[in-house]
Amino acid sequence: MTGRFDTYGVVVTGGARGIGEAIARRFAAEGAGVLIADLDAQAAERTAASIAADGGRAVAVGCDVADRVSVDAAIAAAVDAFGSLDVLVNNAYSCSEHQDDFTLESDEAWARDLDITLTGAMRCSRAALPHLAAAPDRRGAIVSIGSVNGLSYFGNHAYSAAKAGLVSLTRGLAVQAAPLGVRVNLVAPGTIRTPAWAGREAVLAVVKRSYPLGRVGEPEDIAAAVAFLASKDASWITGVTLPVDGGILGSNQGFLEALAEGYEKLG
Repeated sequence: MTGRFDTYGVVVTGGARGIGEAIARRFAAEGAGVLIADLDAQAAERTAASIAADGGRAVAVGCDVADRVSVDAAIAAAVDAFGSLDVLVNNAYSCSEHQDDFTLESDEAWARDLDITLTGAMRCSRAALPHLAAAPDRRGAIVSIGSVNGLSYFGNHAYSAAKAGLVSLTRGLAVQAAPLGVRVNLVAPGTIRTPAWAGREAVLAVVKRSYPLGRVGEPEDIAAAVAFLASKDASWITGVTLPVDGGILGSNQGFLEALAEGYEKLG
């Protein structure tokens, strides 16, 4: 049985762990050759080796998405390894510490979050686009990982602004890339159980109550959505933002709780 992505070459930035790792494993499980591009080159090597041990095709490259030379080298390495580049997944990000007091936001943290999360995706897309346009059967695709933070207020001002910027970049690039046969879409996750939450499981246990579906997300939830948008099943979809959020953007739990409290006080 053939996989959906047999003969595909895929690059996943920030692919060594968490959501990026789940995405890389999903593509490899469906037949793709996957280049894991991560700032932590050793972690990328470990993940690639694990995928290969499971029978998949994966290579690793140390990559700093804040550096154009590093990005260009990673894209070239994917083409060299797999013969083509068919899918780019922009997953690398930076998220500075949330400041309740906006006046405490630093220029340095703001610049870092935007440079890695937003401009990094631009650098990767710019380097990948000519190769994606050369992919056979108009199958070239870019899928960026946004966040519900880019669509509503959930804190982390700089990170949220960068993720909102990705929504706009996705729309604009989709129009630019369409004549080349390249589709561009974005997945906006809600709270996902990743290594970033290690040691804070008690927080997740409380947070899940805000989700209509009753749980926080798993990396595999996002990987499934990315695989769909990159596949031919989504061949007439471009420029969209797909929330994969357990229903939280459609919920206003805080308001409902306040309303219930208000009626309770009325007796």
